[in-house]
Amino acid sequence: MTIIDGPSTVDAPWPVALLSNKIKGWIDRLGTAWVEGEITQWGVSGGNVYGKLKDLEVDATVGFTVWSSVRVKLPDDLKQGDRVVALVKPNYWVKGGTLTMQVVEMRHVGLGDLLERLERLRQKLRAEGLFDLDRKKRLPFLPGCIGLVTGKDSDAEKDVLRNAQLRWPAVEFRIVHTAVQGDRASSEVTAALKALDADPDVDVIIVARGGGDFQNLLVFSDETLVRTAAACATPIVSAIGHEADRPLLDDVADLRASTPTDAAKRVVPDVAEELSRVQQARARIGSRMTGLVSTEIDRLEQLRSRPVLASSAWLVDSRAEELGRYVARSGDLIELMIERSHTRVTELRSQLRALSPQRTLDRGYAIAQLPGGAVLRSEKDANVGVPLLLTLADGKVTTTVTAKPTAPDKAG
Repeated sequence: MTIIDGPSTVDAPWPVALLSNKIKGWIDRLGTAWVEGEITQWGVSGGNVYGKLKDLEVDATVGFTVWSSVRVKLPDDLKQGDRVVALVKPNYWVKGGTLTMQVVEMRHVGLGDLLERLERLRQKLRAEGLFDLDRKKRLPFLPGCIGLVTGKDSDAEKDVLRNAQLRWPAVEFRIVHTAVQGDRASSEVTAALKALDADPDVDVIIVARGGGDFQNLLVFSDETLVRTAAACATPIVSAIGHEADRPLLDDVADLRASTPTDAAKRVVPDVAEELSRVQQARARIGSRMTGLVSTEIDRLEQLRSRPVLASSAWLVDSRAEELGRYVARSGDLIELMIERSHTRVTELRSQLRALSPQRTLDRGYAIAQLPGGAVLRSEKDANVGVPLLLTLADGKVTTTVTAKPTAPDKAG
């Protein structure tokens, strides 16, 4: 059948084959390209490899094919979870309508490049204060429930459970199984942290993995995962179990354990050790109390043996004598005060009598009063015929002025 290549319209639509051939032509013109990503699928069939390559930051995936003739030239240790750079040639299969990338060359991402990216992110998070010691939360002394994020049936899970239960058999766990490597690991671990942090019964969260190579541990340096861990209100223990390469989760966690076993020992107290400490404390308290009681008994016996407490009558007798002296002295003082007061009254009476008008009258003087009762003080007021009342020492008499008194001789 002849295919006529022309504009596509509703009246003259393209056949599927024409569209497919055009797509293939456009894709073939792209040539080859170097791409970087993470291998999320690696399957071998008939000597060929069929896999998928995922973008490192966004949700984008493409399939790839490694023919057996090319595979022999690639590194033998390529596997799922590796970060790689690959030289690929896009290929559109017309019959199946699928797009795949034919791998021409593939190699691991240079370790130096990964370390440089990791260090840049580390510096960025440190500058934001996510690694500061003052934001680290204190682990509970005896957690009632421990959240555990780990791989299903992993050695890390078994180590944490075994050691924790040996130390404190009553301890409880909320376990969330997640992938611990590969393209799903970071999102699953992040979701597990959020779920356990929202659980009010969980007192502390352990993220455990039994070590691994550098690239497999990069999942625990994912920025989203690290920021989620930093935002958790529940204390987090990082037990990735790798000493040489520290994932960023180790720096942001509230406690970094060297191994899952170490995490269990540092989160859960040893019941035997705690009982021993309690017994030692009780023994020290008992010894101390016995010593205090003995000291107080000896002190009480010393007090009881003193004369002042042996016979208390002397205290009453001494106070009675002292009270008698005070009574006698107070009587003397009162008599003295009365005597002095009597003398003073006598003196005041004598002074009062000396100033009394009666004493003046006793010496022969008289007080002349006018009819209105006023005292006659001047001869000018003694007119002839004015009656006067004379007050004498022993009584009063009346008289009348019959003549003006003669003025005294000043010369005489």
